[in-house]
Amino acid sequence: MAHGDRMTTFEEGERESEYGYVRKVSGPVVVADGMGGAAMYELVRVGHDSLIGEIIRLEGDSATIQVYEETAGLTVNDPVLRTKKPLSCELGPGILGNIFDGIQRPLKTIAIKSGDVYIPRGVSVPALDKDQQWEFQPNKLGVGDNITNGDLYATVFENTLMKHHIALPPGAMGKISYIAPAGQYSLQDTVLELEFQGIKKEFTMLHTWPVRTPRPVASKLAADTPLLTGQRVLDALFPSVLGGTCAIPGAFGCGKTVISQALSKYSNSDTVVYVGCGERGNEMAEVLMDFPQLTMTLPDGREESVMKRTTLVANTSNMPVAAREASIYTELLLLNTSVTWATMLV
Repeated sequence: MAHGDRMTTFEEGERESEYGYVRKVSGPVVVADGMGGAAMYELVRVGHDSLIGEIIRLEGDSATIQVYEETAGLTVNDPVLRTKKPLSCELGPGILGNIFDGIQRPLKTIAIKSGDVYIPRGVSVPALDKDQQWEFQPNKLGVGDNITNGDLYATVFENTLMKHHIALPPGAMGKISYIAPAGQYSLQDTVLELEFQGIKKEFTMLHTWPVRTPRPVASKLAADTPLLTGQRVLDALFPSVLGGTCAIPGAFGCGKTVISQALSKYSNSDTVVYVGCGERGNEMAEVLMDFPQLTMTLPDGREESVMKRTTLVANTSNMPVAAREASIYTELLLLNTSVTWATMLV
């Protein structure tokens, strides 16, 4: 299928031979027939513009699809492509300092490649830059060592504030047959090879994970470290804990965003994931303009940009409800895979 100069990462080899077709369009909701064998929450591409959608209901061979983009122009019998994959996130170096939308599309990259201030319909670009080189430093592991899922096998220098620990993805295990020496590598380069029951498998610094599938944990740690917000009135009257949950209710103009910015700048958390879920567009635009200009003072006196430990997610109120819900799953996944202590601001 020709897509002209539209950006896409879907290759012909990833396409399924069978397509469904649109039977009904009602706003962002599309009903498609010929979808036998599809799964709940499967990612689909709707119409000739390949709009991103997610299956939210199955009945016989019909599927109800929540489309995350403007559906104007969709007509009956337009094709619906099944990807056989759930909505997933790319996890690896490059998450910090980035600005995503609710389904992890990198807004800065899209703006540069499209040359437009609006997100083109059907756009699909990699969430993380596959060509950027990262400084890879393996841990004290060698050929012949056995490792299993969750084991840390390398460290990547992300920026002057953060070192990214690379863990073996869930479900993987085996004996190391190759581990890359220290050096510069991209997210496409093989840095680890394992052998298990005679089968070899290669790994890069990047892996994907379905947003609705919880990350496996060995145990839950007891919270024993205070969250220092940097605001004395909050630390004194509303003490919080790292790993806990807080809410900041309030009417318009009461300072909720000011408090969240103060947390991003002064708190003792390692990373910050700021999710503008359901916010007004002008409020989110203000955040996107202000955050890159914020700085923080380190204990050694250095001034560093707050964005070096921050991920911004812009998912404003004009997005469909299901898209806003999906953004919470997306950002929880980004949060859980960043580092030990992180602050999520919604």
